[in-house]
Formats: sequence, C-alpha cells, structure tokens
Amino acid sequence: MVKNPQRRTKLLDAAIDVLADHGARGLTFRAVDNRAEVPTGTASNYFTNRDDLLRQAAEYVFVRLTTEPDGGHTVTETGPGNENALMREMVRLAEADRNGYLAMYELRLEAGRRPELRHAFTRQFRRNLDRIGDTYEKGGHPGGRATAVLLYLAMSGLVLEHLTLPDVLNVDDRLITTLVNAIVPQRGTVTGLTSPPDDRHAEPH
Repeated sequence: MVKNPQRRTKLLDAAIDVLADHGARGLTFRAVDNRAEVPTGTASNYFTNRDDLLRQAAEYVFVRLTTEPDGGHTVTETGPGNENALMREMVRLAEADRNGYLAMYELRLEAGRRPELRHAFTRQFRRNLDRIGDTYEKGGHPGGRATAVLLYLAMSGLVLEHLTLPDVLNVDDRLITTLVNAIVPQRGTVTGLTSPPDDRHAEPH
C-alpha cells in the first residue's frame, strides 16, 4: 500500500462525497478516483478492496465532522444558559458539511448490514455520547447527563430532517429555542425518577 497521508485524505474526502451523492452502492474505486480527480487506479493503491475503503471512510467521517472547514477542531464555549447557542452551533456545523453528515447516515445504514462496521460505529457513537454528557455536565448545564442525552436525541433527529427533507420543517433559531426550552429544565428543577415520600414515621390520624 502506498503511504502518502495527503493523498489518502484526498481520496477519503472524495469517498465521503461519493457516499453523500450516490450512497454506499455507488462507492467504487473508479468513482472515488473521478471525484478526487486523480488517475484511474489511484484508489486501488491505497485501499486493499471495497470493504477496506468502506471501513476507512467510516473511521475518517468522524474526524472530518469534528474538524472545522478551516482545518481547526470544533470548539464551542460551554456554560450554563447557553444551551440554545450550543444547539444552533450543531446545526451550523451540519450545514457547513452537509456531505459529511449524509455520508455518515449512509455508512450508518450500511453498518446495519455489516457487523464489522456496526461494532466500529457503536464504539464511536458511545464515545461521542460520553463526551457530550461529560461536556454538558462539567459545563454546569441544568439537568445533567440525562438532559444531555435528550438533547442529543432531539437534535440528531432535527439535523437528519433538516439535511434530508429540508422542506418539511423551517429549522431556524425559533424552532431550536422551542426544542431546547421543552427539554432543558429550569434552574432548581430535579430531573429523573423520584421516590415516593416515606410516610413510615408520619403521625397517625
């Protein structure tokens, strides 16, 4: 296998774009070569077969989605009260790399048919969810990890809707604020299950 990190990254970016435009079935060495505008046969020098290409694309998509278009890693200010800003940032990043997210959806569907991809995706999504929960909790946001998970689930659905069927909902700041306000508890509100009051020591009537 040829070792040229820049060329490999270029091919993987092309693979992501092919997945977004044509789905997993359209991911071939020739399609990747054409999209990357490199000589025919280049991709076959970097990936042993199509399964290897899929596997590496599945690993790379998470790197691409955590990197800003200018090459820096995504960093968002965290702190109590800025939950709306955090969710708006999530939508902005998805819009900035629509192909990256669409490719991730395609790979996620493919993972349902390929155990090796499913295991890799499961590990990565669990790692991401743990990081989201840690960041939310350490930032002092209300509701703790349980609220972080609810926001993750709600925003994942909203982003999927926005990128795949954008005419169904008008995803704007008002909708995001409504969603966040419906999930994030008010300060001092305790979330989660509560036990019934202990009346064993109550005075008899």
